[in-house]
Amino acid sequence: MRPVLVIDLTTAARALLAAPSQQRMQLSTKMLQVADFGDRYRRRFKQSHARFENGALAATAQKYALAVEPTVDDWDYCACLELVLL
Repeated sequence: MRPVLVIDLTTAARALLAAPSQQRMQLSTKMLQVADFGDRYRRRFKQSHARFENGALAATAQKYALAVEPTVDDWDYCACLELVLL
């Protein structure tokens, strides 16, 4: 996966926040795997994959519904950020 930027973390957390709480761990794992695959493809073939993008976590997360970004005093949002960082 490409180097993770703050926008990657917040976008992925917003996708998790929009998902039902019981599906968040699975979605987090899936987004990270898809971003990793996209990056491997990009490095090998020197172009983005049509379905898996360019390996940026934000690009992968944007394919899902995104919650409006709350402030960091929102515990549910912080839990989603933590899932992304695991």
